[in-house]
Amino acid sequence: MIPYMARTRRYYQTLGYPPYEWAHFDDVPFAVPARRVNASNLVLITTAAPHRAELGDQGPGAAYNAGAKFFQVYSAAVDPAPDLRISHLGYDRLHTTAEDSNTWLPLSALKAAVVEGTLGWLAERLIGVPTNRSQRVTMEQDAPAALDLCRELDAHMALLVPS
Repeated sequence: MIPYMARTRRYYQTLGYPPYEWAHFDDVPFAVPARRVNASNLVLITTAAPHRAELGDQGPGAAYNAGAKFFQVYSAAVDPAPDLRISHLGYDRLHTTAEDSNTWLPLSALKAAVVEGTLGWLAERLIGVPTNRSQRVTMEQDAPAALDLCRELDAHMALLVPS
């Protein structure tokens, strides 16, 4: 077992930060859908980054690549599927290779759900949200920008696929 929470607290305390306050919400910003899923427009929200070759190795098995991080919410067309990668994220590289992009970009499964009639339709664009470890920036900047894009896309519901 890895005592992740305790290690994280100690790490930030040694850097001089006050004890970390984990994100929490008194009012949960979720609601029961107003429509059935098979009559809804779903937008996919991901934390994966657009591939930029000039930023070094970002492919399957790549080492952590902080240079590939992005810092603003973006939108990208779902057809054709965009080339998104996760080398900028901390994940267990010992036990996974990041070879299957469906784990962070399940467009083929969502499109199949539309064909099967399980999902009404998929928004023509997806939304990318950065993971910059700042609750303030997430709440004051990124979440409102993502919500604005959801509204522009006339989404009835959103599926967040964190990487």
